[in-house]
Amino acid sequence: MERHRYRGRVDNRQAIGSWLSGPRAAAEDMGVDFGYRGQRLGLPQSGPGSVARFGRRLGAVAIDWVGCQLIAYGLITHGDLRATGNWTLAVFVVLSVLTVATVGFTPGKRIVGLRVVAEDGGRLGVARVLLRTVLLALVIPALVWDRDGRGLHDRLARAVQVRI
Repeated sequence: MERHRYRGRVDNRQAIGSWLSGPRAAAEDMGVDFGYRGQRLGLPQSGPGSVARFGRRLGAVAIDWVGCQLIAYGLITHGDLRATGNWTLAVFVVLSVLTVATVGFTPGKRIVGLRVVAEDGGRLGVARVLLRTVLLALVIPALVWDRDGRGLHDRLARAVQVRI
């Protein structure tokens, strides 16, 4: 272990490294086996049907958001930038509820190859899609993940985003 003195305190670089990498990495270093993402749900580790990674999910939301901004700007607010923000969110909620409840994905999710399914692999009902979308619109639940990489909005709706 490498130790450095700084104004009378001892700095343990290994401890700082484990703290920065997060509790999961620290637990794995101690021998805890979490398995792969989606294993508890009975999903494959990779390929079609596996849990979608954060980058793909973020890309899908970005594509959907830009599309909703264009719709709000061009069709609803007729070019008034000040009113576009609230309308963009409204269009996003409507788009998400309608498309996920009917076909299982939004246009952005389809482009990046994702689908939203129930934990048992079936389709989500309208009520669960509505709950998921409202929580997603609040943003914070989507930023809290479980060990399978699902956002709180997906976990509460008993949904999972998988690769197709």
